[in-house]
Amino acid sequence: MRNRNTVVLALIFLMALFVLWVDLPIEHPRWAKQLLFWQQPAEYRDLKIKQGLDLQGGTQILLEAKPVPGQKVTAADMEAAKVIVDRRVNALGVTEPLVQLQGENRIIVELPGINNPDQAVQTLRSTGQLEFVEIGSSTTPQYPNVKQGTYLRTTNNEVVPDKATLGKTEHPYPDVVFKTIMTGRDLKTASVVLDRYSAPSISFELSDNGATIFADYTAKHIGDVLAIVLDNVVLSAPRIDSAIPEGKGVIEGKFTRDEADSLAVQMRYGALPVALEIANRRTIGATLGADSVRRSVTAGLIGLAMVLLFMLVYYRLPGALASVALMIYAGLNLALYKLMPVTLTLPGIAGFLLSTGMAVDANILIFERMKEELRWGRTLRAAVDAGFNRAWTSIFDSNLSTLITCLILILFGRTFGAQAVLGFAVNLAIGVLISMFTAVTVTRTFMRAVFDREAAEGLRAKHWLLGI
Repeated sequence: MRNRNTVVLALIFLMALFVLWVDLPIEHPRWAKQLLFWQQPAEYRDLKIKQGLDLQGGTQILLEAKPVPGQKVTAADMEAAKVIVDRRVNALGVTEPLVQLQGENRIIVELPGINNPDQAVQTLRSTGQLEFVEIGSSTTPQYPNVKQGTYLRTTNNEVVPDKATLGKTEHPYPDVVFKTIMTGRDLKTASVVLDRYSAPSISFELSDNGATIFADYTAKHIGDVLAIVLDNVVLSAPRIDSAIPEGKGVIEGKFTRDEADSLAVQMRYGALPVALEIANRRTIGATLGADSVRRSVTAGLIGLAMVLLFMLVYYRLPGALASVALMIYAGLNLALYKLMPVTLTLPGIAGFLLSTGMAVDANILIFERMKEELRWGRTLRAAVDAGFNRAWTSIFDSNLSTLITCLILILFGRTFGAQAVLGFAVNLAIGVLISMFTAVTVTRTFMRAVFDREAAEGLRAKHWLLGI
């Protein structure tokens, strides 16, 4: 038993060191960030606390469906558009975004702390219709200006958006309709790559069907120009130098990194079923403000200090061990917020503080039961084991009922877009699960390490040290 407890104690010590390393506000090495494979997309992996809209502010956008003449916007169209917008927002690396339907033809989007709001807006509202368009010979004199940024009409689009919609120059070929060879439906994946000069471009791979079409066309049109067009605007107009049988290619242009990221996102997540225009856009400041955030953190630290002081004064030595376990509990929460990642909002902070109280409550149940066992004349080691074993049922039942409530709140928050409720429930559930681990495993291991020795029986007579 002693050997087993020693091993567990060593594992807890190593875990505490790892948690401390994750929690420290330092620049963690790149290899550590790349290990976080569950955080997507890869370029936004980090070990920093994500803050919600109420803590850091952001941008709120109201998108409204703008159907082409003759198109009827259905509820299914708006739901599909919401899903695509949601995927695009998440691919941009925005923490805890809000994307929800408003009325019959509107989508409201809240983007906390984005670095380039204009680029993000363009990414969300663009229809994302990718086409590979036949231009003809690069020396054809009637098409001298087909280059990046050129506005084209293609056979895949019956109605072309106007200048105000796309924000582009006038269509230079009003009487020409260019032939679409292949659309984005045959696109398998797209990602941003950097050349040796750190210039961004977009690498893409086609599906089997798309690769067949691409290989056949490029083999028959060597020397011709095949424009890569997004929403009727040319991204790149490369010349076909040879057949491309692998179904892979690169879109090159004078892109910034943000523009390349945006285009890759639109290409990956497909075309919107209906065009969206901006009905309203506004910048939202942090609702709490920097001073209020500081005060909230200070209040939380004072509250935690008071809890630790109470445990030390009332339960003495067991309370000191529980205080160390409680500090590990707080560190584990913070580490998980960074690793998962969890976005920190005011409701989320409330959920964390509530779970801290429950962690203390579990220790109180254990210690009170242990003191009863000592009063009945049990040995110190037997009293420690009995205190944990007999209090476990009460701890499990109370925490299980809390977790069930959290599940209901999470389902409610996801269904009705109540992000505040969702954030509170997620943080509370995480805190409750960690509190069960620290109260039952960490505190028990500490107490066994201190009391599970023959010499420790001398402590039994020192009632003041045990809080009796």
